[in-house]
Amino acid sequence: MDKDQLFKDFEKRLREGKMDRRDFLQGAGKLAIASLGLTVMASLKGGTIDAAPKFSSYPFTLGVTSGDPWPESVVLWTRLAPDPLNGGGMSGSDVPVKWEVASDENFRKVVREGTAFARAQLGHSVHVEVDKLKPNQVYYYRFKAGKEISPTGRTKTLPVYGSQVDKLSFAFASCQNYPTGYFNAYRHMAEEQDLDLVFHLGDYIYEGPGPAATTPSPRYHNGPEIITLEDYRNRYALYKSDSDLQAAHAQFPWVVAMDDHEIENNHAGLIPENNQPVGPFLARKAAAFQAYYENMPLRSSSLPSGFTMQLYRQFHYGNLANIHVLDTRQFRDDQASGDGRKPPTPESTSVDRSIMGEEQEQWLLSGLYQSQASWNIIPQQVFFCKRDFLIGDGVEYSMDGWDGYTANRERITNFAKEQGLSNLVILTGDVHSNWACEIKADFENPNSEILGAEFVGTSITSGGDGYDINDNQKAILAENPHIKFYNNQRGYVRCTATHESFQADYKVVPYVTRPGAPISTRASFLMEKGKPGLKQIHDAAVTI
Repeated sequence: MDKDQLFKDFEKRLREGKMDRRDFLQGAGKLAIASLGLTVMASLKGGTIDAAPKFSSYPFTLGVTSGDPWPESVVLWTRLAPDPLNGGGMSGSDVPVKWEVASDENFRKVVREGTAFARAQLGHSVHVEVDKLKPNQVYYYRFKAGKEISPTGRTKTLPVYGSQVDKLSFAFASCQNYPTGYFNAYRHMAEEQDLDLVFHLGDYIYEGPGPAATTPSPRYHNGPEIITLEDYRNRYALYKSDSDLQAAHAQFPWVVAMDDHEIENNHAGLIPENNQPVGPFLARKAAAFQAYYENMPLRSSSLPSGFTMQLYRQFHYGNLANIHVLDTRQFRDDQASGDGRKPPTPESTSVDRSIMGEEQEQWLLSGLYQSQASWNIIPQQVFFCKRDFLIGDGVEYSMDGWDGYTANRERITNFAKEQGLSNLVILTGDVHSNWACEIKADFENPNSEILGAEFVGTSITSGGDGYDINDNQKAILAENPHIKFYNNQRGYVRCTATHESFQADYKVVPYVTRPGAPISTRASFLMEKGKPGLKQIHDAAVTI
């Protein structure tokens, strides 16, 4: 069978639902071979080496960051890009890059150092997995290439698994559409004093062209809709050139997850959004995965292989928190009923449908079963709790969120109920607004037990300046009594966990269409251990 026929056969079986997981993996493997040259190889071989590089301009234009912290290890990242918006401006040679980790920001006490390579094959990005560090410690790091020295970054390792830990502070954010505004919230996040880490829940970039240059906009994308590897590299460079984003990246370790816009809006697994041919979409997805890896502080275990990438993973914060980062995009079935907002159908409620895939689901349930931590925290992408949009009789749900995969959600809530869990904390992005929800054992029964809380964070910029709340959203809250809060301003969520309580502070800025916005806490919610349910402890309602 030739390559084109292989794509057509795979596409037909996907669309008709005639493919189980074994068929999926076998088919994906064949297509990866068929499209070799458009995929990322699972192993890298070094190319020619430029041992004494000279740069046309400063190469660390995209800053530095760290991520995926473990008790004795963390990933350090940078990317050499003297001409960032034009492919990076580097030659085709690999470049040695020295790195240092110190216990002080003046680097008088260097504890680890070495040399890594900025591989041409990976866009001259650098991923250093530093080991032999001390748990629960702050460190400082920097890079040197040729005669050029990077900005200094700050990072922190995790406590030892199961060790006594009294407090965890973190922030989570998502959805930063460059043309719709300035990343004001990140400047304030960078000024937070005691965050242990940051979660990014997806839509780090947007793939579309954005407004035309003749249309008034705060900022503009660099080119049309992105398709190729170079397109994606240049789009990441545009976003990562933002000084506010760089400041937040340099201050804390990040744990990142991907949603849809890093590839294409509302795609589902290997199925593109608008019934385009699958073959070109898979080539695009492989390019998008490679660019994502190149620009994120991910471990080598997340290095893409074709159009698959390991993004769901687990972190332990001592005995305080067990963290499962989910991937709700890569393994999902296609959205039911043609996507959009629809009443439930036999398709959306089918027990055979999944938003996370069987393997990831079993991994999550196993992790929850084994967890002895005070809180089970689940950073993920799309709205988990039931959310009825239809005011009055009848119901209408988003088919892109967990409402379009109700059987998968029920398997998780049923398991939590059976295990007696009331400490679930689900962190969500995607919808460009703030929500606070109680997770019910049965969303159809308002009196059913509460299993935890879902905190939905607004966007960094997507949606523009926004507003607090309108009459329609008030009616939606009344329609969904388990949802306790809504706000449509931009910002991020700061969270603080102790063994006694979990608190979420919704931090908002009044505008993003110009730089320099102040920040305030719009609302704070508290969940006390052993007392399921949300308590609002701060309310600063405003009219904008």
